[in-house]
Amino acid sequence: MSLILRHIPNILTAIRIFLAPLVGYLVLNHYDLAALLVFVIAGASDALDGFLARRFGLISRFGEYLDPAADKLLMLSSFITLTMMDAVPLWLTALVIGRDIAIVIGVGIARLFSLPVKIEPLAVGKASTVVQVGYVALILLLLTFDVGMPVLAESAGIIAAAFTLMSWFSYGQLLLRAFVLGRRPA
Repeated sequence: MSLILRHIPNILTAIRIFLAPLVGYLVLNHYDLAALLVFVIAGASDALDGFLARRFGLISRFGEYLDPAADKLLMLSSFITLTMMDAVPLWLTALVIGRDIAIVIGVGIARLFSLPVKIEPLAVGKASTVVQVGYVALILLLLTFDVGMPVLAESAGIIAAAFTLMSWFSYGQLLLRAFVLGRRPA
């Protein structure tokens, strides 16, 4: 396989990193349709890079770090700018960002104390990300077509919050379990 083909998943992920601030810029400047389209392209690139990496064995250590970073940057950019535009409540954005910060701190603590924890995404974490992406897409869709559906937006926000909290608690439980296992006498 050629050198370029082996790096296609990482190239797609890098493109997503550049698309994340573009989504934010477009939202802030009221280019709602463009923001929606760029967001959809970023989401599609995430699905495609994951598929290619798994299907053709193109998984790399670099990609294992870059892919979640690109996802977090896209969510961070989207949630912050949509909150600035009063389309997403501040409490939900704080919850999403708080969860991500807590995970990073948890990984740091696990490494600092050499805790027996395998650092990989949990199914509930992946589900949380999917729900958050769906929520952002819904909000961008409502903005694009200037549709006021506050009950739908609020319900979707509550669902996104519930998945985010479930994910946060699951990762927290993993860290606590690692502390207990790591502190047992030999």
